[in-house]
Amino acid sequence: MYALIAQKFSESGIAFVPQISGTAKNERVDRWPPQEEELESIHSDSALELIQEHLGLVLGGRGNAGNEDDDSTAQISKLRMGRAYAASAVYGYFIRRVDKRFQLEKTVSNSRAQLIELERACKQGGSSAVNDHVVSESGQGVTAMVLRRPTTDVEGPKRVKQKVVPSGRLRTYVMSFDQRTLQRYANLRSKESASVIERHTEALFGKPELKSTPEGGVTIAKDELITLSFSGLRRLVLEAVAFGSFLWDVEAHVDTHYNFVVR
Repeated sequence: MYALIAQKFSESGIAFVPQISGTAKNERVDRWPPQEEELESIHSDSALELIQEHLGLVLGGRGNAGNEDDDSTAQISKLRMGRAYAASAVYGYFIRRVDKRFQLEKTVSNSRAQLIELERACKQGGSSAVNDHVVSESGQGVTAMVLRRPTTDVEGPKRVKQKVVPSGRLRTYVMSFDQRTLQRYANLRSKESASVIERHTEALFGKPELKSTPEGGVTIAKDELITLSFSGLRRLVLEAVAFGSFLWDVEAHVDTHYNFVVR
């Protein structure tokens, strides 16, 4: 799965951020190219709206590129940044998942609405008029073939229930979920996907050093501070979201062969 994700990054012209290691005090670690245009191009416009909101939350309102303080720096715990990266990857997975469903439901809803309209025209003007309407509106041979079925096979408009998508915005669509549905879509569907995110995050930020406490618990033995510009922070978050989005695509593809996703 990881190899397939790396392939998707390569095909999109995006290079992974290299492993982040310690530097001299106050020296920036983000010397990589921003590639924000490439990272945003893999998402739909409706998904980008939510991703920008996520960037604003993570970066404290500095989610948009081109801010005057893009080159200003901040020191942040490497452990904390690793957690933010992993959380953003899960968010990207969630966004791709709900966006796929959103686009599918919009397509189905529009198709049903068109079919209802054509069925109504069929009853009012006859099949020949409908065929002319189909050719002029869409030119789709499949639709025309469906409409050439005998009238007895076509249900009346009152018997067809049209499912309407709540809004043209993905944000409104997500907000229409009840708590149970939202929680289900926010969770990773397989332990393999969770492992991919965990290992990639550790490869980028390092594995935390743990130590036992006198009380028998476990705590972080050492945490390092790193210096990043806000443009570098935005690059990391956008990469994490892209990683999660590609993870959803790859997981769905691999599952068709190995059937490992929990349903």
